[in-house]
Amino acid sequence: MPIDVLMPALSPTMTEGTLAKWLKKEGDAVKSGDIIAEIETDKATMEVESADEGRLGKIIVQAGTAGVKVNSLIAVILEEGEDASAIKLAAPSASSPLPNPPPQGLSSEAVARFGAGEGIRVAPSPSPVITGDRIMATPLAKRIAAENGVNLSGVSGTGPHGRIVKADVLGAKTAPAPTVAASAPVAAPVATGVLADTLGKLGQSFTTVPNNNIKKVTARRLLESKQTIPHFYLSVDCRIDTLLEMRKRINASGQKVSVNDFVIRATALALREVPDANAAWSDDAVLRFNEVDVSVAVATPNGLITPIIKQADGKGLAAISSEMRDLAERARAGKLKPEEFMGGGFTISNLGMFGVKQFSAIINPPQSCILAVGAGEQTPVVVDGKVEIATVMTCTLSVDHRSVDGAVGAQFLAAFKRRIEDPALMLM
Repeated sequence: MPIDVLMPALSPTMTEGTLAKWLKKEGDAVKSGDIIAEIETDKATMEVESADEGRLGKIIVQAGTAGVKVNSLIAVILEEGEDASAIKLAAPSASSPLPNPPPQGLSSEAVARFGAGEGIRVAPSPSPVITGDRIMATPLAKRIAAENGVNLSGVSGTGPHGRIVKADVLGAKTAPAPTVAASAPVAAPVATGVLADTLGKLGQSFTTVPNNNIKKVTARRLLESKQTIPHFYLSVDCRIDTLLEMRKRINASGQKVSVNDFVIRATALALREVPDANAAWSDDAVLRFNEVDVSVAVATPNGLITPIIKQADGKGLAAISSEMRDLAERARAGKLKPEEFMGGGFTISNLGMFGVKQFSAIINPPQSCILAVGAGEQTPVVVDGKVEIATVMTCTLSVDHRSVDGAVGAQFLAAFKRRIEDPALMLM
């Protein structure tokens, strides 16, 4: 019997994702463990392995399709000796619906084309189908709309169940724009089409870069964080000349470590000393984490992601350096496992490597603290009444005042500063 390939749940909270790429094409042999596709979730792009052997007989959901529900049918694998005619027997079960139910009475070939989002027409819908805050449109239609500044909320869909397809967008593009009286107020440019029209009238040119799932979710979480978490900020200047000298000696020995590795180590030990800063807020209780798991912000081509150094307080500089390098490389390649970036009790965001002197970061919920690390700069300091030149690194702690108060934040920064300025303490 043909084997259904379903949209996997790649994290505990995943309900849908984007089928970013097929790594196998129809007719290719597939072995158990082969990577057959890449799925883009709200956090990262991850590989999907086949659990079965055979031949990829039919791709149901085409590459680039967004909003594919978990457990939806995305492809069919044929076992040895089966041909394409057997696919007619591979109807999706109740637990594996297609991303959108096809009209009744379609052949298996038509169902496959429906899954791709193009090629089947039903009676036109008077308005676009909207699920939650998402307009149902094919990936191609979305791309053409973004490139031409067409607002999909005003486009009628003629695809399956009112889905907007390529022809609908092209038709909307050529339709004359409505006349607006000179005295009429201009609506706030919140939708792409409206904003594009407004910028066009102002004579501004621009390039449209579509937002992927990661950027959309990050934006939503940052907005929620700023609006719902009462942030306060504490800053401390750390002299890092001794740290830089120690790093130089370590690197000369053949073991490469970065300033950020020292920051991670100092943070982990400071959290062990001040466990009240390693916490999360809930309406019923403050949750204090038993493990010191430190998230570290990494910029990737798809957006920001925070891989985790787990139980960082029990790892030395060499172990932290090796693990962080591996996590960062796989984060940029979209190869992290969900458990490697979901969770953590405290986050570090280091922009010092880009020359940023000082900044305040937004808390990564449900965590209570994030440490923003600036660049080390030579500056005059007063020591025992005398002026000296020292390399100073400014670090700013953003704190959720509901779960961590000012005294606890200050205690954490004091413990952190003590270790950064005397890095020998981190070797103990």
